[in-house]
Amino acid sequence: MRIALLGTRGIPANYGGFETFAEELSVRLVERGHEVTVYCREPYTETEYRGVKLRYLPTIRHKYFETIAHTGVSTLDVLFHRFDVLLYCNAANAVFTLWPRLLGMPTALNVDGVERRRKKWNLVAKSWYLLSEWLATWCCTTVITDAERIREYYLERYGKGSTFIAYGAATSKVLADDRVRELGLEPGRYVLYVSRMEPENNALLVRQAFEQVATDFRLAIIGDAPYAADYIRLVKGTSDKRVVIPGAVYGEGYRQLQSHCAVYVQATEVGGTHPALIEAMGRGALVLYLNTPESAEVAGDAAVSFEEGDLVEKLQWAVCLPESERGQWGKRASERIERLYSWNAVTDQYEALLRSLGSK
Repeated sequence: MRIALLGTRGIPANYGGFETFAEELSVRLVERGHEVTVYCREPYTETEYRGVKLRYLPTIRHKYFETIAHTGVSTLDVLFHRFDVLLYCNAANAVFTLWPRLLGMPTALNVDGVERRRKKWNLVAKSWYLLSEWLATWCCTTVITDAERIREYYLERYGKGSTFIAYGAATSKVLADDRVRELGLEPGRYVLYVSRMEPENNALLVRQAFEQVATDFRLAIIGDAPYAADYIRLVKGTSDKRVVIPGAVYGEGYRQLQSHCAVYVQATEVGGTHPALIEAMGRGALVLYLNTPESAEVAGDAAVSFEEGDLVEKLQWAVCLPESERGQWGKRASERIERLYSWNAVTDQYEALLRSLGSK
């Protein structure tokens, strides 16, 4: 099949979950013999990456317009090419999925979570996401949800059924630790937090809670965000020498950080399946997660939930736990991800869905 993927910043993945998803899925589809084009915003030195064709188009660099502007331009470009099926990411792009569909190209839309609940959006942006949720129920050929709780949300609120396909993750530790040590961290002796630095992801909550924990472990806060300078300054405003905040880390460095942390903290409030959560579980970390339905769905009995008011207590428990017991939690987490969230299993499901849409 000829497949196009739209709505992300592009690949190689250097930002967030959708970009990692685009890379992992597109590369595997190419390995299976499909021709895949990923529409990109971020410049890369080549027009192809691991067999995937990269198509660069401009956008408006603005917090509220960057995504939809680029997807709009990309969709116009798609109309002058012929693909068997199009895969869009992000509910905000729902309106664009109708255009190619009217020309006979089926469209699938991965809506992610309930994005209008994010604190970073103003009233206009939240209203657009609310409208886009409704548009998603009829503009595209099929809606994809990556969490059962989000599937239930669309069914209960809009009466719209969707195809549930989980996010994927690797399930083995990276043995190398040089990138970890370069950050001043000792393998097995640090707590890790990874997310975009936005208020609803609670990096500040995690940092302030850790400052109250009696331990010689360190805390590594990994992440960045293009339009959150004020919040990032708040997060970085600490005098605790145990806290390390290097910004965003990708690729090998990111894999090493997740492989060698003693404890991983997932504190996000909004979204579907959080990529960093299943990635940390897949690498065999003891995971503490903010108790939301979406994260509880992923964690099952293989991770430990917390509420905002008891994070200090849970962190103290986790760092004081014997290494062997942390290892048991990590083994259980890795086994759960291997069983339910492997990238090959996810690719099988996407390939079957895209084939079905393309054949119509």
